[in-house]
Amino acid sequence: MTGAVISLEDAERTARTFKALGDPTRVRLLSLIAASADGEACICDLTEPVRLSQPTVSHHMKQLVDAGLVTREQRGRWAYYRVITRALDAASRALRA
Repeated sequence: MTGAVISLEDAERTARTFKALGDPTRVRLLSLIAASADGEACICDLTEPVRLSQPTVSHHMKQLVDAGLVTREQRGRWAYYRVITRALDAASRALRA
């Protein structure tokens, strides 16, 4: 073995990240948010592209928030999400450590 071994804490954090990314719908939601014009998306704009109900999309988004992959900001009755790119970068780096 020539490289450094990932710490237990980093392994747990990386596993949470990949668990959240283990669902194709969540990967698609991340992609939709990242591709939006200003880098954020309203929950109201995410339901139609994935063809799921708002409660189902909200459930998926909670998983992404809990994994530290997106931020959530409540504005009136709608929630807006933004991808945390440094979290994705950290997961990628952890695998190469």
